[in-house]
Amino acid sequence: MIPRVAMLVAALALAGCEEVTGPVTSPTPPERPDLPEPGPKERSEASRIASRHYARVQADLLARGLLRRDGGGPDTPFSDRQLTENFIRIALFDEYVSRGGALIAQQSESSLRRWQQPVRFGLRFGESVPEAQRAKDRANVASYVRRLGKATGHPMSMGTGNGNFTVLMLNEDERAAIGPELQRLVPGIDRAAIRTIENLPRDTLCLVFATTTATSSVYTRAVAIIRAEHPDLLRLSCIHEELAQGLGLANDSPEARPSIFNDDEEFGLLTTHDEMLLRILYDKRLEPGMTALEAKPIVKKIVAEAMGGRV
Repeated sequence: MIPRVAMLVAALALAGCEEVTGPVTSPTPPERPDLPEPGPKERSEASRIASRHYARVQADLLARGLLRRDGGGPDTPFSDRQLTENFIRIALFDEYVSRGGALIAQQSESSLRRWQQPVRFGLRFGESVPEAQRAKDRANVASYVRRLGKATGHPMSMGTGNGNFTVLMLNEDERAAIGPELQRLVPGIDRAAIRTIENLPRDTLCLVFATTTATSSVYTRAVAIIRAEHPDLLRLSCIHEELAQGLGLANDSPEARPSIFNDDEEFGLLTTHDEMLLRILYDKRLEPGMTALEAKPIVKKIVAEAMGGRV
């Protein structure tokens, strides 16, 4: 059977996620350590320029009161109906389609996608990433994986090597040359997907792509790409969004609040609302492959139970 690859992209103030499909063949690659082990290597001028740019981006967002880390509060109430509609839009619709090797902005209904097997996260670094930054990212990813496991009730763990959900922290030149490694991680990956990653536009902060087999809606492999040039909060924001999207919350919605699945950048880290979306996604009453029409009455029941009459 031929697997499919779905790409989900977080882009600053433009798109929270994008999805393109293309054929891949998908034996699980062997475990490997970071890319490669010795480091840090001297960074290029392009990478240093990128660091200065993303430092300004983060400072501007913070100056405007964005990238909130409070998870939502009294100023961001949401009702049963809003949570239900947000889940349907974020988990069961795609924001972008692939046409002629390009990403086209077009909302389209999809199906419910999630993991069935345990998710094993592997964190790997480009050789120019300094050890202090690696240590911080390891701690942040490990803590977040525990939170995701608790929110979903699905088995998740951090390990060495690739796991089946690989998170790559790469500087500019490392990402631009990542094609051969992506082909090893996801054998048969579409060339258009590799070009998208290697030629990432500056306003695209990070991305994740996940594979399913043939017409299945069950994820079997995922790879997240995060710019190592990001300052700490932007990098952590990418960790939160890409890992959650790679679990099956593929779309964004301008109506979702408080949420990281909204292009307005108001929230930088996973919110209480988003944890509820994850809990709904992995509820055993829902099944991979369900359409919005099939899932909605079940989602309403799950939400009513979770909200307990909340307005």
